[in-house]
Amino acid sequence: MKVILQQDIHDLGLEGDTVEVADGYARNYLIPKGLALEATSQNLKMMEQRRKKIEAKRVKAQGEAEAVKEKIESLVLMFRQKAGEEGKLYGSVTAMDIAESLEQKGIVVDRRKIVLDQPIKSLGDFDVGVKLYPGVVASLKVTVAPEE
Repeated sequence: MKVILQQDIHDLGLEGDTVEVADGYARNYLIPKGLALEATSQNLKMMEQRRKKIEAKRVKAQGEAEAVKEKIESLVLMFRQKAGEEGKLYGSVTAMDIAESLEQKGIVVDRRKIVLDQPIKSLGDFDVGVKLYPGVVASLKVTVAPEE
């Protein structure tokens, strides 16, 4: 079934895009939650009228994401953790810890947007990706040092 997205949906598309999805996914999830409209000729015409507003909103959001990217890339987050003799941490540094530290520095980022495959469990310097907007990924420097 073809639907028109009303919001940006991760791994599916951006607002205003027309995408092909399974019938059940559209009828049972996307349309009832207001995330999409069925791609009828009337809905397509309505979406064409809204397209300029959507494009302006995208440009603004991308510009804001670029500004936040510059702030994030200029930071180095320092974490002090208890560690064993071989540099292994007794705990770990998680995406939630990184999000809280960023928030203390005045940058609010959802922890789910911090790309961390596994929690950091050793001492050292790490590069962590932060997805701010589709196509805008900031590289954050994280240093984990032993607690003194």
